[in-house]
Amino acid sequence: MLAAPIPDNDKERLAALRALLILDTPPEERLDKVVQFAAQEFDVPVALISLIDENRQWFKARVGLDACETGRDISFCAHAILQPDIFVIPNSRADERFADNPLVTGAPHVIFYAGAPLLMPSGYAIGTLCLIDHQPRNLDKTELAILSSLRDLLVEELSNPAEAAHG
Repeated sequence: MLAAPIPDNDKERLAALRALLILDTPPEERLDKVVQFAAQEFDVPVALISLIDENRQWFKARVGLDACETGRDISFCAHAILQPDIFVIPNSRADERFADNPLVTGAPHVIFYAGAPLLMPSGYAIGTLCLIDHQPRNLDKTELAILSSLRDLLVEELSNPAEAAHG
């Protein structure tokens, strides 16, 4: 297993995440609806909004997963926030970075992963909107565009929480 490297700008990225005052907050219907839609649209058993802090990925919204966080060191999303765009692992069992990852070899059996980095206006990726399946698959051009649009919607929601709450 290969843990994601910690980016040089992680201190600033973490400050941008903390400035949102969203970590460890209760579920929000507006965000839950996005992951519910994503799970249905892509026909995946798991969809998450994952936020990456120093030591963990914490799930602000989740469908199909009981855990509310996992370690950053085993996180697929910690890899995804380092990418310029959507990070797709069609079959983690065939990818040397992830094949022996405990999230692959045990529950929740992350075989397919697609993570769209939540790149905030500050320029920092604070987490992902991600899709997980228990079998290998891929996303076509249309599906990638839909996931990208959902990610953009989330970034807008997270960037303007007061506006979103008041319509």
